[in-house]
Amino acid sequence: MKLTINLEDEEVIILKKRAKKNILDLKEQVEDIIRRSCINSKNNKIVQSKCDDRLVDIFSRYKRITKKKQKINK
Repeated sequence: MKLTINLEDEEVIILKKRAKKNILDLKEQVEDIIRRSCINSKNNKIVQSKCDDRLVDIFSRYKRITKKKQKINK
């Protein structure tokens, strides 16, 4: 699948530095960021608000609850 995004020059410079640090090229770095974002969003739950006003509901930020990792006892 191909996806086209427009980035500013400053953003490309930052991504190239980050890719160099991770020993990746620019394309691989962007893929890695998107992959990690998808994995993290799978673990988050959004708390639904109980607001009656639809506009307030649309423009409000929701708290995200992450699942806690279980500690392994040795």
